[in-house]
Amino acid sequence: MDSSGRLEKTLGPTPFIHETARILPDCVLGSYTDIGARTVMRNASLGDYSYVVNDCNIANTTIGKFCSIASFVRINPGNHPTWRASQHHFTYRSRQYDLADNDDDTFFDWRCDHPVALQHDIWIGHGATILPGRTVGAGAVIGAGAVVTKDVDPYTVVAGVPARTLRRRFDPGVADRLLEIGWWEWPHERLRAALGDFRRLPVEAFIEKYRPSA
Repeated sequence: MDSSGRLEKTLGPTPFIHETARILPDCVLGSYTDIGARTVMRNASLGDYSYVVNDCNIANTTIGKFCSIASFVRINPGNHPTWRASQHHFTYRSRQYDLADNDDDTFFDWRCDHPVALQHDIWIGHGATILPGRTVGAGAVIGAGAVVTKDVDPYTVVAGVPARTLRRRFDPGVADRLLEIGWWEWPHERLRAALGDFRRLPVEAFIEKYRPSA
């Protein structure tokens, strides 16, 4: 612990993965990433500086940089084949039930064809669920317990079941200029140099300082 009682953990180029987490080999983790206890990830990528807290389940998902994912979040939960006579596992996990020598790979391919895409600097609250095929724009906030059934615009706050827009974090002009700056693509040393401005400058002043020249 540091002097303020915070847990002291130093991240670096090698991802930090809790010993109880299960990250399948088809996942790609960026630098300064952090995976919490009992989290499961498969067919997913996690961009630089993003973190996932404990007990999350993430599949068939691309996650951008600087995303903050709270505990018990579910991203892209598995759909069932509701169009079949039975929607049960036995129709596609058939080996498990000693009903066939092979599972139904076409069904799992169908799941993979409905990925979730999270852009950058997104905050997902405790226990939220993002359903297959959704895109969440940069800077968005997903409220605790929300169920996201539609795409979420950048810099928008959504909450509820199903998730609905509560407000925009910034007016569209400010949001567009932040997207133009794209600070999440800055190298580590530039982030270090600009840290004081992230902490202290109002967003309009930050934009004025860092907006690309016309």
